[in-house]
Amino acid sequence: MFKKLVFALSIISVVACGAKPRADLSDNLDGLKPTTQHEIIAKEVAGLLENVAYKKVAMSDSLSNIVFNNLIKSLDQGKNYFLQSDIDEFEKFRNTISQDFRNGDLSAPFYIYNRYIERYRTRLTYAISQLDTKHDFAKKEFYTPSREKLDWFKSEEEANNQWRQKVKYEILNLKLTTTVDSAESKLLNPNDPETPSLDAAKDTTGNKSIETLKKRYKNLLSQETKLNANDVFQLVMTSLTDAVDPHTSYFNPSFAQAFNEGMANTFEGIGARLMVDNEVVKIMEVIPGGPIFKDKSIHIDDKIIGVAQGEKGEFEDIIGWRIDAAVAKIKGPKGTVVRLKIIPAGQDLTAHPRIVSLTREKIVVEEESAKKEIKTVKGADGKNLKVGIITIPKFYIDFDAYRKRDPNYKSTTRDVRLILDTLKQEKVDAVLIDLRFNGGGSLQESIELTGLFIDKGPVVQVRDVQNRIEVDQDEDAGVSWSGPMGVIINRFSASASEIFAGAIQDYGRGIVLGSQTYGKGTVQSAVDMSRIISPTSRLLLKAQGAKDDTVPTGAPEFGQINITLGKFYRITGSSTQHKGVSPDIAFPTQYSAEKFGESSEPAALPWDQIKSSNFTKIADLTTITKSLTAMHEARMKKSQEYLFLLEDIKTFEEKREEITKVPIQIEELKAEREDNKAKNRKRVNEMLKSRNLPLWLEGKPQPKLDFDFVKDESIQVMGDYINLSKKIQLAKK
Repeated sequence: MFKKLVFALSIISVVACGAKPRADLSDNLDGLKPTTQHEIIAKEVAGLLENVAYKKVAMSDSLSNIVFNNLIKSLDQGKNYFLQSDIDEFEKFRNTISQDFRNGDLSAPFYIYNRYIERYRTRLTYAISQLDTKHDFAKKEFYTPSREKLDWFKSEEEANNQWRQKVKYEILNLKLTTTVDSAESKLLNPNDPETPSLDAAKDTTGNKSIETLKKRYKNLLSQETKLNANDVFQLVMTSLTDAVDPHTSYFNPSFAQAFNEGMANTFEGIGARLMVDNEVVKIMEVIPGGPIFKDKSIHIDDKIIGVAQGEKGEFEDIIGWRIDAAVAKIKGPKGTVVRLKIIPAGQDLTAHPRIVSLTREKIVVEEESAKKEIKTVKGADGKNLKVGIITIPKFYIDFDAYRKRDPNYKSTTRDVRLILDTLKQEKVDAVLIDLRFNGGGSLQESIELTGLFIDKGPVVQVRDVQNRIEVDQDEDAGVSWSGPMGVIINRFSASASEIFAGAIQDYGRGIVLGSQTYGKGTVQSAVDMSRIISPTSRLLLKAQGAKDDTVPTGAPEFGQINITLGKFYRITGSSTQHKGVSPDIAFPTQYSAEKFGESSEPAALPWDQIKSSNFTKIADLTTITKSLTAMHEARMKKSQEYLFLLEDIKTFEEKREEITKVPIQIEELKAEREDNKAKNRKRVNEMLKSRNLPLWLEGKPQPKLDFDFVKDESIQVMGDYINLSKKIQLAKK
């Protein structure tokens, strides 16, 4: 398929032309502008979408309309920055913006972005000014946190009033959510004649709230100044690709590197997660087993103020840097040395830094790897049955290590196979695969994982851009687990998760529980854009000296496009597109198909069907599923948590459709908080009571509720499944 892709690209590959830009960017001296490289990549991507993608879409007026709406929404979805006059001015770009991509003209989206930044700065600067202004917290007034369903601001005055209310609400919100002493409590009571006004108050908590907000707003302004043309280009390209297909994506070099590391569940570096706090890079988390963990001299909240490459490289001061720029310097190939200037936690930047030398390693992200737990459930004879639960957050594989034939490459299937071996040693009676919120990943891994539970046979069918059908098989004989099994899914189980769950269901290999999956039935291939950019374009970039110095080490120089080149079909012939996988045992959910999942995506491909592949069912679970459903529903009638779930779904649906307004009058907001607190305490205590746990008493902190109703009930269903299976086997004997 890739050879055909490269051939097609050789036909459409072009260079940026010298046509007059549609929007004039020269007037805004502070504004960001696209580079020649951006223009070339935009043309190439537009050509791919028109000529190569599974869903070939012309750069037309109708597509431009969608791209335009996507761009505006991505910048200001809550309608907190743009004015109606801005939107009216931008209308001249509405029906031409996708054609501009084809011509390598990015002036219009950059023009829109620069106007957004102007409004952004204006709004935040105004918000900072309002922090030192007197606010009447006794006045009855309401603030609308989300304006998405409202009109754009008609004037500066209307925008200022919204932001005045926002600042007023955030001051009050911080004060009410801060634990205060008795003096503070009196201060917040405007009906007490001895209480000074909130505006005139000099209490510590009040001052702290103002300073916290000032720091927050100034930090937002500071972070905005660090945005560059690559950031804008990423946003602009996403507006285009989302208009064509929700799963075709262009990634700039930094995003491409992050995506590929996420697929591998590994990265190469020092073994820490970093954050920026007040312009300084800090250690947020130390990953067990990594270089920092082994070094023992660097700790959480330590500051990194300088980075040098190798044992003799010069230090670069990284104070004030963006987090991605700092990370790009700190990460690097395994086996290489990086030196850091460290200020220990709690010390000022004026303190003398320590120099720490670290050798980078390949880091495995264990918290996103498959993991197990064992739960018990009562059997028909009163004895405990063991259910092994394997949670799989995504379908990962280290492609680089796999291609290099590393015998210890990281993958979902390899990890799960080892887990199944340990579960068999623990003598579990059933296995439950939890795929909730698993958005997919490697197609290869979903096929191989299915092979751990079925003998040889087809797993998924794929139709390519030339309408050819390929049946992907499990080629390995034998299984790693032959006992009872189940799969838990929800609305956010997608792609590879749907292939696995669908195959288990179609073969009759196990029971599928939960709610309808996402419905992503399309296949993407990751293509390095450096393979697409023509020699002519490269010469043009070289002549202009347009090399991008911000590309992280090891990242694709021109970024990467994950482009849809096929569709998935279950072995029965039904596409997973839109419909996804429906469970055998259904649980109610607040995430409807109309609002969440593939069905909610305007540019999504339709559902269709092809011929069934040649496969043999392992078992017909229709009868046993009916029995399991009856037992499940009988339990639900007595379940307090089930009733809570139904209440939550109803509340969620009601809240989603209304425009929420919150009071910014002290007494009303306090009363609302107290009412919500009382309702929450009542709900928590009802849940604790249903589980025979100690109640949440007044004056005590809220107990941690880590109940998982869907998992707990799924374990009960597996217990029923084991019991029924034993009865059937006994009857057969």
